[in-house]
Amino acid sequence: MTNEAEEPPAELKSPKHWIIGDPLPTERLEGQLLPKRVALPVFASDALSSVAYAPQELLMVLTAGGLAFLAFAPWVAAVVVLLLATVALSYRQLIRAYPSGGGDYEVAHKNLGEKAGVLVASALLVDYVMTVVVSVASGVDNIISAFPELNPWRVELAVLFVVLLAAVNLRGVSESGKAFAVPTYLFAGSVLLLIGSGLVQILMGNPPVAESAAYQVEGEQLAQAAFVLLLLRSFASGCSALTGVEAVANGVPAFRRPKVRNAQKTLMLMAGLAIVLFVGLTTLALVSGVHYAEDPCSLIGWDECATAPQPSLIAQIAAAVFGNGSILFFVIQAAAALVLLLAANTAFNGFPLLGSVLARDGYAPKSLSTRGDRLIYSNGVIILATAAAIILVIFQANLTLLIQLYIIGVFVSFTLGQSGMVRHWLRLLRQPPASHRKRGRPGPAADDERPMTRGAMIRSLCINAFGASLTAVVLIVVTITKFTHGAWMVFLMMPILFLLMLGVHRYYRDVEKEIEVDATTTFGSAGDHAIVLVGRMQKPTLKALDYAIAAKHDSIEAVHVSIDEEQTKQLKRDWVKQNIHVKLRILASPYRDLSYPLIKYIKQHREEHGSEVVTVYMPQYIVGHWWENILHNHKARRIRQKLMLVHGVTVALVPWLLDSSDMIYGRRSRPLPGQDRRGEPVRPVPRRPVPGADANRRR
Repeated sequence: MTNEAEEPPAELKSPKHWIIGDPLPTERLEGQLLPKRVALPVFASDALSSVAYAPQELLMVLTAGGLAFLAFAPWVAAVVVLLLATVALSYRQLIRAYPSGGGDYEVAHKNLGEKAGVLVASALLVDYVMTVVVSVASGVDNIISAFPELNPWRVELAVLFVVLLAAVNLRGVSESGKAFAVPTYLFAGSVLLLIGSGLVQILMGNPPVAESAAYQVEGEQLAQAAFVLLLLRSFASGCSALTGVEAVANGVPAFRRPKVRNAQKTLMLMAGLAIVLFVGLTTLALVSGVHYAEDPCSLIGWDECATAPQPSLIAQIAAAVFGNGSILFFVIQAAAALVLLLAANTAFNGFPLLGSVLARDGYAPKSLSTRGDRLIYSNGVIILATAAAIILVIFQANLTLLIQLYIIGVFVSFTLGQSGMVRHWLRLLRQPPASHRKRGRPGPAADDERPMTRGAMIRSLCINAFGASLTAVVLIVVTITKFTHGAWMVFLMMPILFLLMLGVHRYYRDVEKEIEVDATTTFGSAGDHAIVLVGRMQKPTLKALDYAIAAKHDSIEAVHVSIDEEQTKQLKRDWVKQNIHVKLRILASPYRDLSYPLIKYIKQHREEHGSEVVTVYMPQYIVGHWWENILHNHKARRIRQKLMLVHGVTVALVPWLLDSSDMIYGRRSRPLPGQDRRGEPVRPVPRRPVPGADANRRR
């Protein structure tokens, strides 16, 4: 690779690259793809980190009915594990069939129709935002569990972490993956060490005992219906362990080849590890007697509920196994806090990829499909970070409130995505076997995948059908149990996004229809007239005039809109003094409007000369400081915007670089720091001659 490809030109660099790094050339895109060891922490951090709060939420809901209800925890956890395994197997089939990165959106769109696809997309977008919000809030919660004095700064810490995550992701997928790999593996390893140590203590007859085991809980007297509802709500909270499973299916394009095989292996490794961590933490929490309440003051015997935050479940287990204040206790807390914060990285990878797919299909602004300097969809990263920060501020980074807005969107996408896969397999099974061999694997070609047999299709159909049925039931349960606790806001946001995306698609469709080429095209323009817009006799005006003369139009004239009689008289004198032979036309403007008399004159001119094309030349200052734009008036911009609404008119901008623009282009007349000391000569800025002045006089 050449040095030019390694080191971008200085003109392409700007202050933002101090944060995100130098721009990368397009040919480096392949180098940004992820091997499995890096893809696991990138796409699985959300699913792995959810085990830090999913058991906590499950037990917290059961504790609301009294300590006796904790006896149902193993059964609720078992159903969650069954669901997690089923969903992971279902997405393994989806990765094979649709490896292009659209995930549930693409499956639903192609198999269930446009409306279903857009509904899934709106659900996923909401879920990605909530993933960032809940992950960051949970990470801050664990930090505060170790350092309670930071509690007053909860919101500020949460927003700061969102900004830092966005900045790291803006550096590119490869760099962010390397940065987040160590904390994710550290968390998985430390929690496995915690679970192993706890099990060893249990086998040796010395089970760990949590500090909260001595606290009693003020349980509520529940009717039979309320009892069932409590179990369902506990199950719904435990299902937060499933978040992030879909991220691997949405991120297949980011894997190295063979993409499908690597993505499937990463998915199954992630699911297996998540199940082990979830079961292990739930078991240790029950054995050690962790009592975690939604209202800390309902814990009888804990007198600090009004002054100190309740330690998280994983903090209580670590304290029981390793001792409160021990080195391993702080290692567990630090790893949990880090991985919970970095779990948001799953959304920072999934949201921009989904946004690019939606932009490609015309359901989102085209800017979401543009890769930034570091070869990532940077606009998606910025939008996600902004939305997450706003929600964190509104809800004061309160995990208990935010968790209620979670997992609704993901189960909508689970259900519709798996239903679409059922229809996908049914359609393929209706085709003759010969077409299967001819077409090979269904969906886009992917690396080294072998053609699917009919038996494999039937097996995949059964897996996806069971997954669709199970996730549909869970969606109903989650909706019922969480709706009144705040989930109604998700059901409000999803239809808004749904309608916005349909509106964007309708707009793009209408624009494409409007600008498409006709069957027969007739070029009817005849004649070419140039107008140079003149204010005062200045160098930028002469430069614009010189450009118009050099273009050799059929006819040319200078036009001045008179709003000041003295200024107009001075311009006439200067015009004669400069000996310019281009005709100067004066347009009166009694109401001091610059655009109306000019547009009126152009329309009259075109009526007299038929389909003649009119080119209006306008000087424009190029400045080097943002504040200079405020100091210069913007009459020219307003005139330009109105001229572009006139048929048959083209606007030509003639730039005039002020001295301050040297900051942009790197030309300096003053020495750089250290230049005098090194004895280097100062490169002067060449004087700009008045362009075409002599030619104008000759004309």
